[in-house]
Amino acid sequence: MKKYLIILLLVSFFPSGMMSATASDPIRILDLRALNDWNLKEKERAEQLWDIMHTTATLQGIVNRITPQLYIRYVKNGQGENVDDYWWNRYRKAGQWLAGRDTIAYTELTDVVTAYRKVIRGVVVYDSKVASTSNIASSIAGIEDLIAVRYDISPNSLYTRLVLQGPKLTVKCWLVNKDGSSLFKGRGKIDGTDKLSTGSLKIDPYVWFIEKYLKKGLCNTEYAAYYIDQFWRTDPTRTVTNHHQLTNHDFFVSKKAFFFDLSPWGDESATDDPIQKKGLDLQILKTFLQEAYKQNKGEKFCYIGGFPSWIYKYTQHAGGKHEDVATEWEFSRIISAYNAFKDADAIGLGALANASFWQHFPLQDSYPQKWVTHQELMDRGYLNRDGTINFQGRNFILFYVGDYDSSSWIAQTTPFLWDEPSRGTVPLMWSVSPVLAERVPMVMHNYRVTATPNDYFAAADNGAGYLMPGMLQEPRPISGLKSGLDVWAKHCSKYYRKWGLTITGFVIDGEAPGLDQDGLDCYASFSPNGIVPQKIPLTLLHKDMPVIRADYDIVDHDYHKATDVIEERVGKRPIPFHWFRAILKSPSWYKGICDELKQRQTNIELLDAPTFFELYRIYLKQNPDAAKGVITMN
Repeated sequence: MKKYLIILLLVSFFPSGMMSATASDPIRILDLRALNDWNLKEKERAEQLWDIMHTTATLQGIVNRITPQLYIRYVKNGQGENVDDYWWNRYRKAGQWLAGRDTIAYTELTDVVTAYRKVIRGVVVYDSKVASTSNIASSIAGIEDLIAVRYDISPNSLYTRLVLQGPKLTVKCWLVNKDGSSLFKGRGKIDGTDKLSTGSLKIDPYVWFIEKYLKKGLCNTEYAAYYIDQFWRTDPTRTVTNHHQLTNHDFFVSKKAFFFDLSPWGDESATDDPIQKKGLDLQILKTFLQEAYKQNKGEKFCYIGGFPSWIYKYTQHAGGKHEDVATEWEFSRIISAYNAFKDADAIGLGALANASFWQHFPLQDSYPQKWVTHQELMDRGYLNRDGTINFQGRNFILFYVGDYDSSSWIAQTTPFLWDEPSRGTVPLMWSVSPVLAERVPMVMHNYRVTATPNDYFAAADNGAGYLMPGMLQEPRPISGLKSGLDVWAKHCSKYYRKWGLTITGFVIDGEAPGLDQDGLDCYASFSPNGIVPQKIPLTLLHKDMPVIRADYDIVDHDYHKATDVIEERVGKRPIPFHWFRAILKSPSWYKGICDELKQRQTNIELLDAPTFFELYRIYLKQNPDAAKGVITMN
């Protein structure tokens, strides 16, 4: 009897057709590479691309939820390489995950939709004239197993080809009136609710969604997605053309996440909605976050994919008051106050496809890393027999090799940074957020199984997700919630154990409070071998955890100039240990700096992360002023 009950429950839970897919079934591959060559200054082309990518992403999220069924070929990185082909080919080789799998190739989205007609329940149609309805459509698509289609009755539109003609899919949810007029009007009552209009065409759809879906517990509030809405259509070429980021939607659709695109600023109207009252975007953002916190019972973090689309919205680039970095920090500050973090798909390298497919990649149970012993330090000449450090006039440096706090960034850069032949010639601390294993596990696995002895891994920006930990400490500005430190420690510990991490390579404090004693205790519980915050004394030893203040970002692409900066900074710091951050620099760049330091006959030596932090810990124990944090800059 139990057997038949279980079968009945499964059939009722999964949509029709979803149960039929197995690991041995052919993978359908949709080739969208030609879209990269379209001239997006032509309005019709830009809108066609938007429509194809949006519908594709929502379809992927539905059919890939349980098993990996649909793969697309689309995203190019800055070097012109197709990233989707790169990862497919890597795991298509003999002995790899996708070896031997049968495939079916497609070039037309309509054919793929037809193939999955029994899996999807229908269509959610959104309003071309109300930008925010595109994100509402993505949310509903995941919740109700619908594909998102923009209302457009022109002869060649996707709406015409899928709804009015062709398979004639059933529209299950209308975010626009059936005659094409707007459902949301920015006045009166918001349709289908007892809520009065906010006066904003942008915000009313969000209020509608919050009332109809979010507050009813229909979303998975452990996931959210912060991606630009169809405002992108106003200027598709303002930055890299794949910054529509529709390819990023599939994973979050598969998780039944809620989507939004809202300004974090309370002192001005959102730049994409200048007639709204000041801070209305922020008010709705807080509503989303508060409801997620409530439904997660304060015991789990909300994983937010995305990043402020600063070149389009909410910054000086778009006519606002604030700089782009300040906007990044303000968004981080706010979400942190409600126990949320971001996977920072930022402009330039922000596009990621197929995460709903790759989420099923089989990882190892663990990826351990070895720490250095004092005997090894002695054998290598860094430690004297009496336990003191053998400096020999040397200054030791360490590079934070980042910024790999984004699934899209690490997936796109692997072919030209990680694969560079110079990797392994000098010791590097690769700082990668372990939470990226949720969306790009195949990248994380590849890093570990192809690493050289000179490649060591630490956690990127703040731990298992980018937030500002000072906003987890009581009293919590903005939210007023209880401390989130214990929940953060539990969350991070799980990922640190799996990936063998004991160092947090950088803690971004931004405009948030720095770590207090409780915050330091929290990090000592899962990052015992070191942290590098911004708002901390120059040196500190906390419960045997070495703490060194973040010093300087090395931005020069010319390694000669970069070496000049390093020499200058080392000369100013009164301690023999120095941390430097560099972003998206190649292994050959780091090697160039090391060679240059040797050629100049400096006393500066690059160390691997375990050696650096263990020697630094010994130094702190043997120098009480340094351990207490009373040493200041020269």
